[in-house]
Amino acid sequence: MGVLDEGEGNKTMIRVREFDMERDLRAVEELERRCQVGLSGDQGGPGAADADGAEKKSSKKKKKRGMSLHVEQIGDPFARVRHAPDYVMLVAEYGEEEEVVGVIKACIRMVSRGKKKKQSFSSTTQYVKVACLLGLRVSPSHRRLGIATELVRRAESWCAARGATYATMATTKSNAASLALFAGRFAYAPFRRPVFLGHPVHRHRARVPRAHRVLRLPPPLAAAAYAALLPPAAAEFLPADLPALLAHKLTLGTYVAIERGGPDDPALPPSFALLSVWDATRSLRLRVGGAPTLLRASLAAVRALDRHAPWLQVPSVPDIFRPFGTYLLYGLGMSGREGSSLLRSLCRHAHNVARKNPACAVLAADLGPDDPAAAAVPHWPRFSCDEDVWCIKKLGSADHSVNASDDNEDDWTTSPPAGVLFVDPREF
Repeated sequence: MGVLDEGEGNKTMIRVREFDMERDLRAVEELERRCQVGLSGDQGGPGAADADGAEKKSSKKKKKRGMSLHVEQIGDPFARVRHAPDYVMLVAEYGEEEEVVGVIKACIRMVSRGKKKKQSFSSTTQYVKVACLLGLRVSPSHRRLGIATELVRRAESWCAARGATYATMATTKSNAASLALFAGRFAYAPFRRPVFLGHPVHRHRARVPRAHRVLRLPPPLAAAAYAALLPPAAAEFLPADLPALLAHKLTLGTYVAIERGGPDDPALPPSFALLSVWDATRSLRLRVGGAPTLLRASLAAVRALDRHAPWLQVPSVPDIFRPFGTYLLYGLGMSGREGSSLLRSLCRHAHNVARKNPACAVLAADLGPDDPAAAAVPHWPRFSCDEDVWCIKKLGSADHSVNASDDNEDDWTTSPPAGVLFVDPREF
């Protein structure tokens, strides 16, 4: 329970409590509709000074033309946090009428920190318990009242009480409102800057070179492949429950691409590439808003041409101005001289998988900016951007990491990037 001062001596009570499905579902769904949401689903509308404010993952070109990407969460309200061992959704009630005016979600996972500065290649790996705060919403008519501050404060307390060492959140570098709240008021530090790469799924089959062979790995073999390619010491935010993620019903498959017959030079090690595909069409819908009428008409004309003359193989863009679904590519990795070429073939194969689902209009991947895989992933600039900012904060003074003595010497919040940045599709 908290007291908000609205000025001129007027004080209003706010109560933050856990979400109740029967009691709160309709109110939270209405709150979601009232908030203008960015691509990650963590944004409020413009002018939300005490909540996430600007639209997320809108490229500079899109901003200049007034275009932006929006998201609508569908189905299970806990979809983005339910897969974590510990998770919660908090709602804020305002005034005597106990109107639901705010909401936030949080979950806690064990993830890898990557190789630390003082850690040798032969030393033991490290996992740390990390909280993720997401889905912050405040009703447009109740902003600038400190409601988001109270929600974040309570969410942090909930996470710290369950042993989380660090808390993270995601926003955009142009989102002044969100940065003012988290980086300013709550002392979160800008940490990592993943790039979002998107590619439309068109009607025509993408060609995979005959010299490349694509195989689907069963989950146990996929887990073994990732353990060899991406050990915890070589990745940040790699989940400790990766085998469960690979076996999840929404992971449509893990695929490996190899060269038929092996490398031309027997002295060279074999090349390969690896990725997994997550079906996000069941949990969220995306939509491009603010597009000029001429652009809408042009893309509609190209789609009509493609329908009537499919032999031309025109890569028409789906109708992205209506809600559409996406497949997320995660765990992208490659090795060997032909690794980047093989990864491109895997992305083409993923496109061919996605085109069988009418609900999927875009393939997307979040990668670290220095990840070599980022240069190999096919993408369109209009579906991609580098606006993301991940922020991090150490919760309290207690240290709950597996290697406590090492962590005291090397605070993760100030560490440079250490290995590949793993983006968990369950929290997208």
